[in-house]
Amino acid sequence: MPFRVEVGFKKGIKDAYGEKISQKIRHFLGIKIKQVRTVFVYTIDANLTKEEVEIIASGPFSDPIIQEYAIDRPLITEFDWSIEVGFKPGVTDNVGKTAKEAIEWRLGRSLGPEERVYTSTLYLLNGSTSRSEVERIATDLLANPLIQRYHIISHGEWNGKVFIYVPKVRLLKKPEVKRYNLSLISDEELLRLSQERLLALDLKEMNAIKNYFNDQMVIAERKKVGMDEQITDVELEAIAQTWSEHCKHKIFNGLIHYTDETGKTTLIESLFDTYVRRATEEIRKAKGKDDFCLSVFKDNAGVIKFNEHWNLVFKVETHNSPSALDPYGGALTGIVGVNRDPFGTGKGAKLIFNTDVFCFASPFYDKPLPPRLLHPRRVFEGVREGIEHGGNKSGIPTINGCIVFDERYLGKPLVYCGTGGIMPAEINGQPSHIKQAKPGDFIVMTGGRIGKDGIHGATFSSEELHEASPVSAVQIGDPITQKKMFDFLLIARDKGWYNSITDNGAGGLSSSVGEMARESGGAELHLEKAPLKYQGLDPWEILVSESQERMTLAVPPENISAFLELAKKMDVEATVLGKFTDSGKFHVLYKNETVLYLDMDFLHNGVPQKEMVARWTPPVHPEPDFPCPENLTETLNKILGRLNICSKEGVVRQYDHEVQGGSVIKPLVGKWDNGPSDAAIIRPLLDSYEGVVVANGICPRYSDIDTYHMTACALDEAIRNAICVGGSLKHMAVLDNFCWCDPIISEKTPDGDYKLAQLVRANQALYDYTTVYGVPCISGKDSMKNDYHIGNIKISIPPTILFSIIGRIDDVRKAVSMDVKHPGDLVYILGMTYDELGGSEYFAQYDYVGNKVPKVRAKEAKKLYDALNQAIRDGLIASCHDCSDGGLGVALAETAFAGGWGMEIDLGAVPYKGEKRDDYILFSESQSRLVVTVRRENKTSFEKYLADCPFACIGSVRSDIKFIIKGLNKNIIHTDIYTLKESWQRTLREIF
Repeated sequence: MPFRVEVGFKKGIKDAYGEKISQKIRHFLGIKIKQVRTVFVYTIDANLTKEEVEIIASGPFSDPIIQEYAIDRPLITEFDWSIEVGFKPGVTDNVGKTAKEAIEWRLGRSLGPEERVYTSTLYLLNGSTSRSEVERIATDLLANPLIQRYHIISHGEWNGKVFIYVPKVRLLKKPEVKRYNLSLISDEELLRLSQERLLALDLKEMNAIKNYFNDQMVIAERKKVGMDEQITDVELEAIAQTWSEHCKHKIFNGLIHYTDETGKTTLIESLFDTYVRRATEEIRKAKGKDDFCLSVFKDNAGVIKFNEHWNLVFKVETHNSPSALDPYGGALTGIVGVNRDPFGTGKGAKLIFNTDVFCFASPFYDKPLPPRLLHPRRVFEGVREGIEHGGNKSGIPTINGCIVFDERYLGKPLVYCGTGGIMPAEINGQPSHIKQAKPGDFIVMTGGRIGKDGIHGATFSSEELHEASPVSAVQIGDPITQKKMFDFLLIARDKGWYNSITDNGAGGLSSSVGEMARESGGAELHLEKAPLKYQGLDPWEILVSESQERMTLAVPPENISAFLELAKKMDVEATVLGKFTDSGKFHVLYKNETVLYLDMDFLHNGVPQKEMVARWTPPVHPEPDFPCPENLTETLNKILGRLNICSKEGVVRQYDHEVQGGSVIKPLVGKWDNGPSDAAIIRPLLDSYEGVVVANGICPRYSDIDTYHMTACALDEAIRNAICVGGSLKHMAVLDNFCWCDPIISEKTPDGDYKLAQLVRANQALYDYTTVYGVPCISGKDSMKNDYHIGNIKISIPPTILFSIIGRIDDVRKAVSMDVKHPGDLVYILGMTYDELGGSEYFAQYDYVGNKVPKVRAKEAKKLYDALNQAIRDGLIASCHDCSDGGLGVALAETAFAGGWGMEIDLGAVPYKGEKRDDYILFSESQSRLVVTVRRENKTSFEKYLADCPFACIGSVRSDIKFIIKGLNKNIIHTDIYTLKESWQRTLREIF
């Protein structure tokens, strides 16, 4: 009989979580509620005595000072409604797993594999609320029905007994292997098979598989291992995962017939090779002996030199589709998943920082929601919490990020997660960035176990969100299990116990073993040896499941005993699943029966090249014709409060950016540590002043006009942010992450040729501007199906590219923050301002887009950035802040109120080209501009550095809090920094 333990706060102790839920019910759902009390519930399904349960409840399960507990009886009996929320069967319950470990520790003995602890939360509501409102509270706020179950009962219905629910997984069917004779299947049936199994393969790809299995030489080879011309479901699923858009980037590697606005048609063999790879190759060649790149585009993450003895590793991924279904689980697995990329690069890196960038619809969205979509506020909070739990519990600081809002992210949020690491340049005398699985090495899986969670993750993320999107794609990561695994593997790395390592990401063992087998030339994998969360999984499910916290390694036979012994000592599960070979085959068995036998070349190179058409026609938007507002003080306050500009402090404060002790320039800076930093700097080696600079750039709203200039602006913003804190173009690398709507012409996407042309232009800009700046791309990713399509409703995201910067600063003591430092300092604007307000926050305030999109003049900008970097190195800059969203007006206000001193500014002194209006000068979003403050005694020296660049002294820092701006003819803004700051902070305050 299971035991139920309820734990809650004693009378007089504040239930902060309950108050937070109560506030959310009132603010988010508009439901009047008096009080919410919370009780944490442990359901123990184990062979324990009542005395043992008493010991556990009073020990690890509760804090005797502030909490009380009840066993098999209700802890609180006064309520109007109760809602209990727990996980559905098969969904990862991290706290339950930890609770089981706590029981074993407390009792000094192990529990059996079928003895488990399940957790749930009991919400006790008081207030006059109807059942329908309680149902809404449960489904719209407390539970995600995809992964959680809930139980509602009113006090009047309650019989005084506790509710006990044990969510055991019951898989009654025996594992089986299905077989298909593709030679007997028509084209229509091939497509149906792809759709029914969620393979995300088109007819050309399905026929390529069909032709392979009709090849007589292939059939003859298969008969040697007991197979025939029939394809198994294991093979079909493995091919689909390997050939998915997520893994193979078929659009980026496809053949594109591109027609520009003049009617000229160009054949592009591969966007990636033509623009991304070529740009990096040319930049590296131009750098010559100063090339700092070590490994680009060929491992889980990019690797560059940090110094003579250490290398840096960086990767950014997206987890958009899972986060649309389950924001918490999707974001959590996004961050812990990308943690494994740098760790699985080369021989493995120690993780030193995380980054996150989110794109959401407005949290104040007040229209009816389309089917299957969660409210943006719930997505926002779920993603925030998932990143918090994944990063903070892993002991990795979250040091950089941003949030972008646009109504079109309602269909799919974008959740970019990044992780950086550091590793010795050499490990045991060998370069650390090189790995090689060898024939005879054991295939070893470490970390978590395999379940149904994450099945079809790669193919799911290669599709739009639709009615059939699988709930099995949802995963919940376990950062504690992963941290233990990382600690163990770092020791094994330094001892030289393995030859190669990679993570079990998209496609699970299918991808990890399949990819590593390319190093050795083949693999033999035995699925029945894989540790499972529960029995009954089909072999194909074991192979492609993306259950989290797993790494695959190639361990030489002579090291296997020591490797497994250390794993056991450090409480990390490690299992031998087979061996790497040089057979040229990917050979998978289940209980000694071959279930997959594929040529390595076909598996990895057999996917047909996609052929597509792209046609560019520049869009034209209505040009705004409103006059300059009379009250620009009011206008500036409104712009500061816009979602894309306002303070995100409530989010930033949830993340630990101090852990590991290396943070120098933090996400929040200034007199009160709440000003918006442009970039982050950390010291990865605490016995050195050398630092790592991390920044990002993203501006999707410019895509409405031209993705070429959107891409250039995003890159320039990322570089500009890094320059602000002291970064140098001489040692700076970039990661490109494309998130696009469906760019393939079809009945459901009739404008696919235009969207593909947008992608072409974005890649052209990437090449054009990275080569001028000399900043190589070292890694990246694309996510190409960010659409929602159910019924006649289609929502496509704006084409979005995130650039993430990693660089080096020689001496962190020379770093610069964005806040003003001293009254009397001079205020400068660096760079030329143009009347470029197309896609700006200012035009959006009046519901316009415009056409004059900001353009990057890269050669002039590079000269400016080099000069500014030298001035920073020489200690001539007091503060530096980039002009981006909201333009000069926002940059000046943020610089002032972050430092706590006012400013007096003259717009007439601003270097400007175009139609001169006060509002245009204030809110133009022209690129490559920065606001700096300089001590008066440094004026002459500073201006010498900028002699060949556009710049001007436009005012000074006041000794009070007044913020005054003189326009072209009169004073246009007269306010104080606290009023401006309140406008900036107020917008999202109530959400957090």
